[in-house]
Amino acid sequence: MTEQRIDIARSALTEITRPETIGELLGEVVEENGTVTVRFASALPGYPGWAWTVSLAEPQGETPSVLETELMPGDGALLAPDWVPWSERLADYKAAQDALEADAAESEDDDDDDLDDQDDDDSDDDDDSDEELDEDDVLGNDVLHGGDLDGVDIDDLAGDDESDEDSDDDDDSDDDEGAERTY
Repeated sequence: MTEQRIDIARSALTEITRPETIGELLGEVVEENGTVTVRFASALPGYPGWAWTVSLAEPQGETPSVLETELMPGDGALLAPDWVPWSERLADYKAAQDALEADAAESEDDDDDDLDDQDDDDSDDDDDSDEELDEDDVLGNDVLHGGDLDGVDIDDLAGDDESDEDSDDDDDSDDDEGAERTY
């Protein structure tokens, strides 16, 4: 290994990544055709087991030149799973959806059975709720909060709006009886 190769390789890597992401020198591989591949450990977060590689062309008697730089997975590198064709992924997805629907239907049937058992037990309680409310219950606070469903007396609000409009009209007519109006 020559220091010149290492320096050229590190310099090439600093053009594509920060210097702190380049780890220790792992070695170099000399090929028969005059190329050399220099490898450095990756210190890049999220890439354990990967290595930076720099391929150099080294013609006889000349300074080495950079052919390519890349980040390559090593033996212990975390890798993405193998590619699966869309048709297979879709078939797996549909099978999973069918299984979920079957489970939901089975669960719903179990819930319906439980509800039927509860309905039989609570049948006496339902008779009370089916009776019509008499006028005293409707006007009482228990059902309609002072006679109104939401607790706001609409008649009072409508009365306030009408009286405000009437008083505004009266005020305008008193002030401007003889004046000409333009809008």
